[in-house]
Amino acid sequence: MKILVLGASGKIGSAVAYDLAQDPEVERIGIVGRHRKTLEAVKKKVGGRKLFIHELDINRKKDVIALMKKYDVGVCALPDRKTSYKVLQYSIEAGLDSLDALEEFHRTPDLFEIEGLELPKGLKLLEFGEWLHQKAVENGVTFVDGMGFAPGISNITCGEGIRKLDKTEKVIARVGGIPSKEASERHPLRYMITWAFWHVLREYMIKLNVIQNGRVVEVEAGTGYEEFRFNQFGKDEKLTCAITPGMPSFMFTRPTLKEFAEKTVRWPGHWQGVYTLKECGLLDIEPVEFKGRKIIPREFVSSVITPKLLPQKGETDVCVMYNTVEGRKNGKKTRIEYFMWDEADKKTGHSSMMRVTGYPMAITAKMMAKGMIQGKGIVAPEDAIQSELYGYFMKELKKRNIKILEVVS
Repeated sequence: MKILVLGASGKIGSAVAYDLAQDPEVERIGIVGRHRKTLEAVKKKVGGRKLFIHELDINRKKDVIALMKKYDVGVCALPDRKTSYKVLQYSIEAGLDSLDALEEFHRTPDLFEIEGLELPKGLKLLEFGEWLHQKAVENGVTFVDGMGFAPGISNITCGEGIRKLDKTEKVIARVGGIPSKEASERHPLRYMITWAFWHVLREYMIKLNVIQNGRVVEVEAGTGYEEFRFNQFGKDEKLTCAITPGMPSFMFTRPTLKEFAEKTVRWPGHWQGVYTLKECGLLDIEPVEFKGRKIIPREFVSSVITPKLLPQKGETDVCVMYNTVEGRKNGKKTRIEYFMWDEADKKTGHSSMMRVTGYPMAITAKMMAKGMIQGKGIVAPEDAIQSELYGYFMKELKKRNIKILEVVS
């Protein structure tokens, strides 16, 4: 089993490489990045003789495709659409089954802030996803789109809940990475950076689609504010959430729902702070005049606040999930709830976000290498991991001490 990890020098990519290295069935792990020094640091930290460094700029298409042909599965842990879309196109041309964490490909590319996405000549943005899907089908390539925590575990659990009901009407996924309660009290916005902060700010500002009253409608990120209590796994915490992008495939794969949205979980007070920044225009990306110069408000705010949000020594994060699937079973109103409370692992040094994003990616990559996932083209997590594969996936998570609780009422 030979698996290629693109973006391996990042936190998520390094967690994928670590998890793969623990499996004796994985014989070779290719780690790809632009800088040898950072890749060597990853190899040293992960250890073992399975890791092979590939110092490579992904813009070198021929070299990347030639490398892909030497592996069984590719894992894309790159942080933006421009690079991720390129990797997807290369993998389709190379005939390489692969997966990605972003979930921006599923026939519905993001209409806002496309981050330098380069479209093939003659294609429009809304045609691109379907074009990629058809190319993958033609080449016999499986591409699992949006595998990690959210999207990923959130899709898979909600998909399972839907399959257990006779008729499903409402699905709300509440997911997020937050600092430990103690750490949250030492940071502005009661927040600590657990992954790309610029991406977090972006997700607070864009418009996105949800399902309301059986119709797909466009809403502003940050709407649909909700408070709830998380009272499983020995916890009893008041948390908040609001609508953000994260599971767009559900618009495509589960169109009969009457209501669907994904909401990002935060500690109380966080969303109120974000609303204030938004109202003041401090998260805008349109340049403004400041003392004779043009500045982008969001870039300025990010540069000022980022140092105050970085984890301090000893501070750890938590990843929370509380999903509800509501409908009818045997004629009765039924709710299925999925809970997760995951904390950082001091032994490995992996944050919770690294664990619940990187480890599911590694599990799925190995499932693909074994031929367990059969669909061709772009396949959403809720369709890739179902039936007996759902049980297998959950057992693999449990082995890594990532526990998912299902409650039916």
